[in-house]
Amino acid sequence: MATKQIWLNLPIKNILKSVEFYAGIGFELNSHYNNGPESASFLIGDHNFVLMLFIQSQFEVFVNGKIADAHSSNQMLISIDAASKDEVDFLAHKVIAAGGAIFSPPTEMQGWMYGFGFADPDGHKWNVLYMDRSKLSV
Repeated sequence: MATKQIWLNLPIKNILKSVEFYAGIGFELNSHYNNGPESASFLIGDHNFVLMLFIQSQFEVFVNGKIADAHSSNQMLISIDAASKDEVDFLAHKVIAAGGAIFSPPTEMQGWMYGFGFADPDGHKWNVLYMDRSKLSV
């Protein structure tokens, strides 16, 4: 199978608040999608990874079930890469300014990674990592 694109679909409570948050941290609103009162689409990174936001009632129809409360339980950790430690720090500041919550501050990990973790307004957890593979022991 030749996958052309991956879409991440997230349930959200308030479309305007979520659009403001993701635009505030630098994600690009997808102009090829009909963004409206019940959903929005963003492009992330050089390869245009697609983030789809759906109000919870619409998302429940898609998944034919209930939605977990991301504020009280962990359902997944979405990871994105950064080009440098400075980019990690810059994005951490943007997350705070946009109203996100840092649950793991920027720090070195395992001697070759530097990153931080944040939650969006709906509690979805993200991990931003700079990986210096030259320091990776093989």
